[in-house]
Amino acid sequence: MKILYFGGGFVGACSAAVSADSGHEVLVYDINQELVNSLSSGDKDKIESYLFEKGLGDLLIRNQARIKFTFALAEAEKFIDEAEAVFMCLPTPERDGTGETNLEIYENAARTLAGLLTKRNQGKPSRYVLIINKSTVPIDMINRTKEIMLASGVKNFGVGSNPEFLVEGKAIEGSIRPARVVVGADSQTDFAIFRNIYGRFVESSNVSYLEVSPAEAEAGKLLANYILFSRLANCFDVVGRICEKFSGLQFENIRKVLITDGRIGDWGFYDSLFAGGSCFIKDARSLAHQLKVKGAETDLIDDVLAANQRQLNNFLARAEAELNFSWAGKTVGLLGLAFKQDTNDIRNAASLGTTEFLLTKAVKQIKVYDPAAGNNYLKYFSGHKGAEKINLVGSELEVIKETDILIITADWPQFRGLDGLILENLPKGALIMDGRRMLAQKYDELMGAGYDIIAVGSPLMKAKL
Repeated sequence: MKILYFGGGFVGACSAAVSADSGHEVLVYDINQELVNSLSSGDKDKIESYLFEKGLGDLLIRNQARIKFTFALAEAEKFIDEAEAVFMCLPTPERDGTGETNLEIYENAARTLAGLLTKRNQGKPSRYVLIINKSTVPIDMINRTKEIMLASGVKNFGVGSNPEFLVEGKAIEGSIRPARVVVGADSQTDFAIFRNIYGRFVESSNVSYLEVSPAEAEAGKLLANYILFSRLANCFDVVGRICEKFSGLQFENIRKVLITDGRIGDWGFYDSLFAGGSCFIKDARSLAHQLKVKGAETDLIDDVLAANQRQLNNFLARAEAELNFSWAGKTVGLLGLAFKQDTNDIRNAASLGTTEFLLTKAVKQIKVYDPAAGNNYLKYFSGHKGAEKINLVGSELEVIKETDILIITADWPQFRGLDGLILENLPKGALIMDGRRMLAQKYDELMGAGYDIIAVGSPLMKAKL
């Protein structure tokens, strides 16, 4: 079948690539010319430099005959005559920290789509088309999408929901071998279209294929992210804090005691200085906002959000509070700029809040490195007061050398093996702040070599001189 995508970012590109791999003919429309040129280049390095997602470049190149990216609306208009489904994959950011979803981009795109749909087949649309919300939107968004279409005179259409539950860095793997596919529709006609799209999964014994209402699909996405987020916050703010405040407790051992209880499970039981990314914080705030509009109390959601921010603030404050450390005039090395490993996404990354904190502390220089996210990080701080102090370097070694304080803010696997570089190149007497416990197995050796260590999930570890 022919499928049109409105929006070619992380969600749109990954979903479209898998649709093409499933044998569908796909056109992705996006107004961002750089995105279109990069993802349609046929060059794996160019694709990954723009959107770093394992397997995406290979999938796009392998399926070039079935997928095309365009910024030409006329091309989308021609394609839509025979399209059976249109996926809406637009940014739905938070509005000014209120929790309310800013739907301007989505609604503008929906109106553009409505204009195309009214022209289908010279204004006589004989083919039914399903508009599918894949963006994370408010629970009752299907009503708003229908209103926009009807106001423009669109006929012979339906609106459904198909939220994504992808993990960045594993999105392609998760799309090809999903644990579940959730589709929301109001009619058997719409469910039938979804079954055609996801035919490879409908009868799979390894995939839970779930048919629910559109509102249930949207609510399920928001609630899933909130529950995952709350588990992280519980680990940070309770489990990790207990290990920081009581001597003789090793976080990794406490973790084993907990996760061997089958009722608890192991997801989310790792300590970190902050839970970032594009979804958890935004979706939790959106849930709280929607509940408050309905007159409900949101204390628990608010507490989870507060615990996450408290974790970052607490971690950054420990150097001054526990070591009487002065940041002024210091050279700081920052390792890990993406919000997590295997992505170049910096949205809500711990590195951003950490850098903003450092720029208020009169540090001399901030040397930074990340295997994938360096350029996005520099774009974020372009024009920022004090940005001239930031120096993006090309390796971990360049961050470590001639540095007064080394801070690890992302969990790239290669950071676990940095103890050798640190022992050989980090000046003795430097402070190590491990925000991801990447060096946990080497803390004793590093203390013995003359380094003070502050790590999430551990009390202050003083150098053994």
